[in-house]
Amino acid sequence: MVELVEIAPGRWRVKRTPQIFARSEHPIPYVISDTMPPTEQVDGKFYESKSAFRATGRKLGLIEVGNEKFKPRTRPSASPTQEAARVRSVKKAMEQVRSK
Repeated sequence: MVELVEIAPGRWRVKRTPQIFARSEHPIPYVISDTMPPTEQVDGKFYESKSAFRATGRKLGLIEVGNEKFKPRTRPSASPTQEAARVRSVKKAMEQVRSK
């Protein structure tokens, strides 16, 4: 609904009432469907189910881009010998600064 409102003498503004829209026209907007248009997998068969398509890909050793799991990375300086060397280096630098 739109109405005119006088905010000062001779000054008018349009006042609109906010409209509340549903997030989606679908009854359950956050549910992802398992269906898809027929898509060919590398085995030559067409699949209409996402889960069947992915299961066949996994069985054939394929990796779906975006779903691969990477090994956790370790810092190269995480070994105790490198850490001890770093501590010695910092100590040596501090001693040099203090001696000047």
